[in-house]
Parts: sequence; C-alpha cells; structure tokens
Amino acid sequence: MSESQGAYGPGEGSCGAGDERLQAAARAAGNAELLERFAADYPQGPHDRPQTMCPAFGSLRVGLRMRRTATVLCGSACCVYGLSFISHFYGARRSVGYVPFDSETLVTGKLFEDIRAAVHELADPERYDAIVVTNLCVPTASGVPLRLLPSEINGVRVVGIDVPGFGVPTHAEAKDVLSGAMLNYARQEAMAGPVQAPASGRADRPTVTLLGEMFPADPMVIGGMLAPMGLAVGPTIPCRDWRELYAALDSKVIAAIHPFYTAAIREFEAAGRTIVGSAPVGHDGTMDWLANIGKAYNVASEQIAAAQNAFGPAIKGAIANAPIKGRITLSGYEGSELLVARLLIESGAEVPYVGTALGRTPWSAADKDWLEARGTVVKYRASLEDDYKAMEAFEPDLAIGTTPVVQKAKEMGTPALYFTNLISARPLMGPAGAGSLAQVINTAMGNRERMVSMKAFFAGVGTGDTAGIWENEPVLHPDFRESQRKKQEKAARVAKAEEMI
Repeated sequence: MSESQGAYGPGEGSCGAGDERLQAAARAAGNAELLERFAADYPQGPHDRPQTMCPAFGSLRVGLRMRRTATVLCGSACCVYGLSFISHFYGARRSVGYVPFDSETLVTGKLFEDIRAAVHELADPERYDAIVVTNLCVPTASGVPLRLLPSEINGVRVVGIDVPGFGVPTHAEAKDVLSGAMLNYARQEAMAGPVQAPASGRADRPTVTLLGEMFPADPMVIGGMLAPMGLAVGPTIPCRDWRELYAALDSKVIAAIHPFYTAAIREFEAAGRTIVGSAPVGHDGTMDWLANIGKAYNVASEQIAAAQNAFGPAIKGAIANAPIKGRITLSGYEGSELLVARLLIESGAEVPYVGTALGRTPWSAADKDWLEARGTVVKYRASLEDDYKAMEAFEPDLAIGTTPVVQKAKEMGTPALYFTNLISARPLMGPAGAGSLAQVINTAMGNRERMVSMKAFFAGVGTGDTAGIWENEPVLHPDFRESQRKKQEKAARVAKAEEMI
C-alpha cells in the first residue's frame, strides 16, 4: 500500500475524506483553539493537503522509540489497526495501547473516563517515565479533553496530544506535535526546580542540540566538526530518553537540521535559545553552517576559520572523488529534501525540481535561496500531482520520491529511488555525507536501458482490457461498449434537459 492510499493517506473514502465536516465538529466540541494553532504551526498549501501516510504514525513512532515510555491511542479501530501494523512493520518492539469506544461512550463522555482509567492502570513508575496518550480524528472531532488528564500519576508523566488527520498535514509534522508537547512539559519541570542529569552525563563543553531525525552517524560527524570551535554536539530531538529533553533545553543554540519543527522551536525560543537553520551538507552548506553556529555562540573568528579549514578541503575532495552526472527530480516528506538537493548539485547533478510535503518556515530559507539561485524550482506542500508533473516536464535521468512517484517513474521507463529508505537513510553531513549518495545514484541512473527494455517487454500488460488475472486471453465486445456509451450519452442529454426545465 502506498502513502497515498487507504488508512495511510487521504485517498477518496479514506481518513482524509470529510475534513471540513470533522473540522466543524471539532470546533463545535471546543477544539477551535487547537485547530487554529495547527493552522499557524503547519500552514497548508493551495490544495487540501499533501498525500502522506496517516500523520499520527509520526508521533506514534517517536513515542515507541523512547525508553520507559508507554503509548496509548484512542481512535477508530481501523485506524489503530493500521497504525499498529505499520509501526511494527518499521520495527516497534513494544505494545501499542488502545482505548476503544462506541457511539454511547463517545457521546456520554465515558470514553474520557475509560482513557483516565487506562492511564491510571499503566502508571507504574518501575516501568515508565511517561505515558503518551494520542487522540486520533474522531475523538478530537468529538472534543475528548485529554487536557483534563492528570499531568502525573505516581510520578509517571502523562502527555496528552491530539493528532487529527484534518489538522496535522503530514506524519513528519506529527513528530513535532509530540516533541513540542514533551519539551513544554520538560521546560516546566526545569523551571520548577532541579531535574535529572542525562544518562550519558553532562558535556564538558557548550553543546548544540540537533533538531530532526537523521542517519545515526550524522550527529557524530557534526560533533567532530564542532570540536575545533570548542563546542560539542548535544541531544537529538526527537530523543530516546526523557532526561535528554532537559539536556536539549540546556543547549544555548539549537540547530534546526529539519526546519519544520515549529512547536519544538517555540519551546526552545521560550527558553531563550538561538535557532540556526540549514545544515552542514556539501561544501557551501557546511562553511555557512559552521560560521552561523560559531557566531551564535560568540566563538572567535579564528576558531570558526579553523573548523572551516579542517573540513572544507576534505568535503571538496570527497565530492570530487564521487561525481554525479545527470538530471534528477527529487521529492519526499522527511524534511531533508532541500538538503539532499544541495548535496546532489554540489556533486555535479542537475536538479531542476525539489518538492517537499512540508510547509515553508524561516529555517529553510537559506537552502531555498541557494537552490533557486542555481535554477531549481522549490515547491513546498508539494502534492503527488506536482511531483508527477515535474517528472513529465523535466524528463529526468532519475526520479527520487515517494512510493507512488517511484511507481509512476518506472511505468514511464525512468530509473527511480524511494527517498525514505534509500536516500535519507544515509549519512548526509560533512565529509561522510559528501560521497555517500554517488554510488546508489549512479547505479540507478545506469539502469535506464534496462528500464526501457522492461517497459517495452511489459507494454500493455495489466492495463485496460488486460487488467486483472486471466486464465485465457479476454474476449473483447466492442459492440457492448458502444451500446453502453450511447446509453450514457442519452442519459446525460436527458439530465441536461431537466436542468433547463
């Protein structure tokens, strides 16, 4: 199943249908302020919303990755089944809690009492530091008030969030919903008094918190680049342990590697922290990023230059040794699309189009300006149709995108790569990232002749009259089709005449 189908996206008749009705119900149930905050944090594009999997998958995945954290969903059974399935498909190793409901418990308010009872039953401080309770579409539209849950039970924190498909545009931004809620809770704790130190201990140098999920080696590479300036890499948000939230808030500078974490950035700014956009990708990106981080920490210009000189030549060398030649269109919903495009262009590729399902924020401005100065069309809140049109218009040697984009490209005989599994799951930062994409990109582009021959071999199979499974060659009846066509035309004329009457 692709990201744009069934329970994982806003296909016709799926969870994305009826957004206006659900929004109206949510406002009537007292959630107007919540929807207004979502609209401000995650402004949508000219279309209804991008086609990605159910947004709640993002926040669910963040919670499931955290140690000593229980996750509970409240929503329609089909939604919970789909989210649980896809979470375990992606390697979740713990149970997903579920509070079911029916029309009676939803209308009478007993559903909230059931949620509260479930949270009390789970709140074992020997097992958990926190419990995350998530309202899906129907409970949010019905106004189930998770804000009335106790903030802690037996020393276990309770974090309630609403992640409706009609308010949060993408699953990537749902990661921000939970991250922002947890940072808000942790910030209030830190303001109230002493908090626990992180399990790994406190850094002996000023740290830079990294905002956004990335390849596991990237934080270590970034740490190496910060060292000449007397700085250290801090926690990565979303984090894996509650105590890392305190350490993240301790950092005076926050690097918005993924620029869409609006709620998380609001909490960091409330704590008086400085936000730095973009990332150390490619030569230009790394030089600018190191300078901006250094300035934010008032590092001496000599130390900034030392860090730039230590890594600039290595990055240039890695790029020169791994060139990429060809035209590439790129799209995705992870938040790193613009960064990957920068790296591809510095490696020698032509990238005429970058589409991202995420919205535009100030922290991606430098990347957008850099790309547009090199002739790249940058499309925020790109729809699947936008990505298709870009492929057809630019006729790339390689299309990088979501599952349906890859499928469409291969139908056209164009080599394609799935962004999430094959591109974003690689190092991108500093010297390690400079040459990491070349092999997979060049190998894929080298398959064009094979793709063309496969397209010719399978031409017509599985389409039109040959769609489906047949034991024998289907018998066509063009006379039946002609008869039906005439009936439909006659019915249309009658309907038109009735409208005139």
